[in-house]
Amino acid sequence: MIYRPDYMDALKAFKDKPLVKILTGVRRCGKSTIFQMFKEELIREGVSQDHIIEKRYTDMDIPESITAKQMYEELAEDIGVKEHCYLLLDEIQEVPGWEKAINNLLEAGKADIYITGSNSKLMSSEISTYLTGRYIQIPVFTLSYKEYLEFKKESDKSKTELLEEYIRFGGFPIIALGEYESQQAYQIVNGIYYTVVSRDIVKRHRINKQDLFDRVVKYIIENVGKTFSANSISNFLKSEHRKISVESVYNYLRWLEQAFIIYPCARYDLQGKNILKTQEKYYLSDVSLKYSLLGYNRKMLDGVMENLVFLELKRRGYEVFVGKNDTKEIDFVAIRREEKIYIQVCVQIPQNSDREVGNLMAIRDHYPKYVVTLNEMDKGIENGIKIVHLSEFLVSDSF
Repeated sequence: MIYRPDYMDALKAFKDKPLVKILTGVRRCGKSTIFQMFKEELIREGVSQDHIIEKRYTDMDIPESITAKQMYEELAEDIGVKEHCYLLLDEIQEVPGWEKAINNLLEAGKADIYITGSNSKLMSSEISTYLTGRYIQIPVFTLSYKEYLEFKKESDKSKTELLEEYIRFGGFPIIALGEYESQQAYQIVNGIYYTVVSRDIVKRHRINKQDLFDRVVKYIIENVGKTFSANSISNFLKSEHRKISVESVYNYLRWLEQAFIIYPCARYDLQGKNILKTQEKYYLSDVSLKYSLLGYNRKMLDGVMENLVFLELKRRGYEVFVGKNDTKEIDFVAIRREEKIYIQVCVQIPQNSDREVGNLMAIRDHYPKYVVTLNEMDKGIENGIKIVHLSEFLVSDSF
């Protein structure tokens, strides 16, 4: 079990505060393991094991018909006369109405409550009703490159080889903890993906035309890093003689977002300083999903690099947008409180084009600007714009 300090620090910052701590993220990104780390930390601090109550609410661990009332009664009985307990509740979204039970436990004041979920319906309006202002969401992502290097610190591979491995195999902890050939690694990722699709999407939303759903997913994955709309997906499928409504495409996109398979990246007008409502981009929760479903191809590298940079910015708490500056596009505008950075991403800077640097130079402010590349020979500073290698960008302490 490899320590993941960023998430532990986030949990410890809110320990014993009267807030429900909610860890959210795609299945198998490591939420349950973070709970185990946190439990061990509590024990090291002197909390007795009988004051740490763990429950898993997956299909295999609970009766299918369990109610929120039953869940509450079981947990209240486990707490009993103990003055202060720690509740670690895994995949709680499987219990309808769980918010009411958690609200009652929180108001009783005898438990510090931590929960995980693999579906963002966990953050639905019901929470606003029952837990208004009394919860904190902690997004959990697959491994960052820095974490990946920590997982692989006993490896005899070079940093270059490990970066290539990370680009190809992504950051699911189960992959990083083993040594797998490509086919084995992608089989594991495929298993994770189809578990999410079958359990969290197809079954939950009663999708009858799974072949259409699968085709929409394939289109999204093929077009990672490109702007498109639900309408353009619908029109594309019509060209393949597949009929699907724009509303259905919107539903599929929303359900994939809720299951943390994809993340939207809206466009931001730098001149009007407003978020545009059309032609979003989408990125995957892990780049291995692209390769496992479509096969590995070096021509995909530009989109995969963008995906890696996007996820790193999200991990660090930035709001991330695609920048629109008149007719020019900026790959990423990242905003965090008063900070802002602009980023272009490319495998290497084209010799006969100034698009990457030129698009950044056209921005008339003094926030930091970067070009992230895979080509060591491109590194340097050009007109105040930092050109950095992907590996350096991913492990830097600050931008």
